[in-house]
Amino acid sequence: MGAAPTSAGVEVEGIEREGVTTWMAANVAGAAPPFVFELIAGGRSNLTYRVTDANGRSFALRRPPVSHVLPTAHDMRREHTVISALGPTGVPVPETLGLCTDESVNGAPFYVMSFVEGHIVRDERTAKGLTLSARARAGESLVDTLAQLHAVDVDAVGLGDFARRDGYIARQLKRWHGQFAQSTLDGQPGPAIVDRVHELLAARIPEQQGVAIVHGDYRLDNTVLDDEGEVRAILDWEICTLGDPLADLGLLMVYWAEPEDGDAALLGVAPTTLPGFARRADLLERYAAASGRDVSHVSYYRAFGFWKLACILQGVHVRYASGAAAGDRSGTGQFEAHVGRLGELALEEVESL
Repeated sequence: MGAAPTSAGVEVEGIEREGVTTWMAANVAGAAPPFVFELIAGGRSNLTYRVTDANGRSFALRRPPVSHVLPTAHDMRREHTVISALGPTGVPVPETLGLCTDESVNGAPFYVMSFVEGHIVRDERTAKGLTLSARARAGESLVDTLAQLHAVDVDAVGLGDFARRDGYIARQLKRWHGQFAQSTLDGQPGPAIVDRVHELLAARIPEQQGVAIVHGDYRLDNTVLDDEGEVRAILDWEICTLGDPLADLGLLMVYWAEPEDGDAALLGVAPTTLPGFARRADLLERYAAASGRDVSHVSYYRAFGFWKLACILQGVHVRYASGAAAGDRSGTGQFEAHVGRLGELALEEVESL
């Protein structure tokens, strides 16, 4: 994959400067070359770049990772389709400005959307930049926006054939347990508690309450907030599908840490433990009122969220131990402990039903 120099001469992996510049000038209204490209979100997920044109206008460009791309993963057309469909509904999303499926332009499909300015609260430092009232409003707006997303009529916005509608949790259980079973290290499987929780979850699946657009990774740091804490845009739609809306609510409850939680480090930093942020119980009550849905089974969906994260982390553990640091596996024991602890948290939740 080629790289493009920014105005400062720094190369940007994943951008073929000449091809992307020509395409944007021809296909994105008002985009004025030359462009400066800056990678702002990388990793195993889709890559996001800030593109600044000659007039100082900013755009966001999304493309798949430059390596380790599965054939069905990181589908740019899929993301573009969902965001475009949601644009007229009032659900806060960036405006899509163009989709390129010609891989000769940049080595992979990509799309361009408006760049939404605001706060992405990934850590306590960013959260401390919000006032107490903005922190309180952030939780309310996050829930109100989720209920708004789940209220969208999938047929009315042209997404009726976007994905299967029924059996969402059953299909998710099969998918993630299959990946967990394949994630072995030296022939040894992951912690047995993950298999045990899978059995319990599979036996207790609640009845799906309608069909909704499921974001799949809905949490505070996948949104952009304004200074008052209002959600300006939902980001990162790469695993979006149709299915059970309460799966989004359950995962939000997993990530929404409270000061008393002893395991916040399992999920990274926990900005919502700072003063001003709402309690999980308040968010649940607000979602129930806004959506009209029964949230009495939320512990099931929270258990599913913990369990899914355990499956994902097991895969990360195996990849790291198999290829990191030239075979040096020191420090990888923490992964196994974290997978097991996520399994325990999932078991506590599912046994509370």
